[in-house]
Amino acid sequence: MDLSRTLTGLGAALLTAALLANPAAAAPGDSPSPSTRDFGNGPERNEVAAAAPENAAALLRAAGEAAGDPQARWTPRPRGYPRQTTLPVYPENPADSSIKLGLIPYHAIAPTLNALQAASDKVSAEVIGKSAGGRDLYLVTVTAPESAAEAARQDRWREQIEDDPRAAKRDRSLARGYKTPVWINANIHGNEWEGTDGSLRVIERLATATDAATAAFLKRSRVYVTVTNNPDGRVAGTRANGAGFDINRDHATSSQPESRAVRDVVIGTQPFVMLDEHGYTGTTLIEPATPPHGQNYEYDLYIKHALPNALGMEAAIQRLGYPETTRADIPFRDYAPGDWDDWPPIFTPMYAMYQGAVGHTVEIPLQVNNNAYTTLPVEELRRRSAINTDVAAATIEAALAYADTNRASLLADQIEQFRRGWAGEPSPTIPDGYVPGFGPEDRYTTEFPRAYVIPSGTPAAARLVNHLVDHDVRVTKARHTFSLNGKRYPAGTYIVDMHQPKRGLANVMLEAGRDISDLVPQMYDISGWSHRLLWGAAVDISRNAAPRVATSPVRQAASTGSVDAPRGKDLALSLRDGNDVRAVNELLRLGVKLRSVASQGTDAGTVVVPAEARPQAASVAHRFGVRFTAAPRGAQGEVFDQPVIAAAVSADELFALNEMGFQVRTVSTAVLNAGADLSDVDTLLVSSGLSYTALNATGRAAVDAYLARGGGVVTRGATGAAFNAAAGLLPATAVAARGDANGVVNVDNVGPVVGAGSLPHSFVYSPLWFTGSGFTVEQRYGADPLVAGHWLPTAAGTNGQAQAAGQAAVVSGITARGGKTVLFGTEPLFRAHPKGLYAQYARALFWTAGGLGI
Repeated sequence: MDLSRTLTGLGAALLTAALLANPAAAAPGDSPSPSTRDFGNGPERNEVAAAAPENAAALLRAAGEAAGDPQARWTPRPRGYPRQTTLPVYPENPADSSIKLGLIPYHAIAPTLNALQAASDKVSAEVIGKSAGGRDLYLVTVTAPESAAEAARQDRWREQIEDDPRAAKRDRSLARGYKTPVWINANIHGNEWEGTDGSLRVIERLATATDAATAAFLKRSRVYVTVTNNPDGRVAGTRANGAGFDINRDHATSSQPESRAVRDVVIGTQPFVMLDEHGYTGTTLIEPATPPHGQNYEYDLYIKHALPNALGMEAAIQRLGYPETTRADIPFRDYAPGDWDDWPPIFTPMYAMYQGAVGHTVEIPLQVNNNAYTTLPVEELRRRSAINTDVAAATIEAALAYADTNRASLLADQIEQFRRGWAGEPSPTIPDGYVPGFGPEDRYTTEFPRAYVIPSGTPAAARLVNHLVDHDVRVTKARHTFSLNGKRYPAGTYIVDMHQPKRGLANVMLEAGRDISDLVPQMYDISGWSHRLLWGAAVDISRNAAPRVATSPVRQAASTGSVDAPRGKDLALSLRDGNDVRAVNELLRLGVKLRSVASQGTDAGTVVVPAEARPQAASVAHRFGVRFTAAPRGAQGEVFDQPVIAAAVSADELFALNEMGFQVRTVSTAVLNAGADLSDVDTLLVSSGLSYTALNATGRAAVDAYLARGGGVVTRGATGAAFNAAAGLLPATAVAARGDANGVVNVDNVGPVVGAGSLPHSFVYSPLWFTGSGFTVEQRYGADPLVAGHWLPTAAGTNGQAQAAGQAAVVSGITARGGKTVLFGTEPLFRAHPKGLYAQYARALFWTAGGLGI
């Protein structure tokens, strides 16, 4: 192990100890330490209440398109280069936050690209999608002109590399003629601007150069640039997009149009190398990262290029000659395990690695955002931005040079990655010293199963299958019934045969994951996730045997909705999935008089649809893939309306509520203090940005009057628990785990509201549990809580997994004033990811609003 990694870790440990009580305390750019990145569950989820966006229509559109429309996806067009389009030009916006820094404003990007297209036949620009706020997302391709036949041959070679890597390895014409693809992604965090300006500088140089070396480079290369991945944030000066999402946390979920656009780019271009240009870490930071390394990577094929490429980028910034660029931080070389990991597939470069790329995050050095943006003189901000732009351009140029120089090896290793997948080979054991500094702490592998089997017939199964297919994971459908491992499956069952080129991506989404708590002392962002355990679909694992049945490839999973009841009979729908909730909200929107039926035993909340509304039920069944059955004979229940919701929640929770079809009125401490009216509200959601103790007389009076009339409340996390205690709702004492504890947990479902019909797994980040009496326990943490993730006890040895085992994770009850309340210590809507947990939150919402007679 490299001694520098140990020494850095000792220093980082001191900082870590100070952050354990509040890991969000470190601000980006405050120091060059390993912990300067924004904490994963930071203020955006716990302190700042989301406001109803001005672009509400665009937000709803983004929510509605979350599953993806195959017809709307970007794919490379089958024609030669240049493929030039005249980009729409938008009015000047003097409020664009880039202007203060002397950087290009969003409205000037299209005119700049149009001018470059007019000046050079090496530049092609196109729109590949829209941001959450409705702004154009641009892709620029820089390459020497190609005829249609030449471009088609490149496409065939790219497909052969993935589809038939053995043949690609033997194809000498491919080895000689395949153009090296490199992808640069800029400005994914909107207030980390200069990657856009640096990439535009490189594009202009390549487009206008007249030297023979550049011409030869473009004849053997394609450079793809997503110029600004987050135009909403670029304009507003915010990290997040127009929907309040950090796009660089969304690549495993694809909830946002910006992440879906770059997903399509990386699939369509299949780059050898990619850079994601970020800021600001005081000293330029260039990945590869520290352990834990994603256990589904073909890491030997990655690190053999990532480390020398990073060293080349470091040399490039050193040549700039600035005092601020005398060195770079390369986490693999310089940091201790856990300081800057590449474990989760939520980040752009980590996701791209599963698509065959050697991915790097590049953090340019000098802070110009957040507090610096508002306090530093303009002259100093522009000095820093100029250096940052130089750094971004230098790293891009160095990466292009590395990719060109090492094109044969990069091509061979991408072919090898896909060959291993098709062959089903285990990932090789990487020896110590494979690259300088590689040691036992870097060795992470998993055992790939032979297949996953997904029974069809539920909206969750269709959602999961479509998600996999959208990410270029190959899924087939059985044409006949078959047996596997002693279980019989019907025709139409989905199969993920793990002998496929991107088996690492398939497995990172479908495996349970791993408890890595004992392997590293800290983790930066989520350490556990699992589409199999958290998305609501039944998924079986076949460790050793592949199904023996004829199959057909799946392009899109068909709707599975139905109305399974005799005509003239009332219909029933059980709220077990987010799509069930969407269907209920759509029926309420259409004016259908729905009734709730008290659940029994393990049944989830059930809604009864009158027989005369069968046509509407059939429509939503087809639209959302839900199944209506015959209502229980003599089923009675209260008629309920669509609830009026006031929500002090984070942006991701607001997005998930919109995804489920709820109409939400956003509130916060400030909004209530300004006189917001709660008189018609049915339930109040509290998880972010609402403090009972910070309410003024006006705000306190509104909340107290609401609670006095028995208004319902749903809370989540520390903010919600504090509201519960201060407002005197339920006699539950919240106990907090370490702030960075997170992952997939086992739960025991024991209550009638949240527990009934819920999955046996949940998700936590900064988990809570509740002690006391005078309430109903809905969910408990399992005897061995953590399935996958990172959850250590505090420094005092308390509040770890052992202390959480068996404790109440979610509770419900009736307040002294007659209001219904549910307190969540889990994260059922986290970043719009755990789709299978949505329904339990919705049942809590309906129940507290008086809409479910549970």
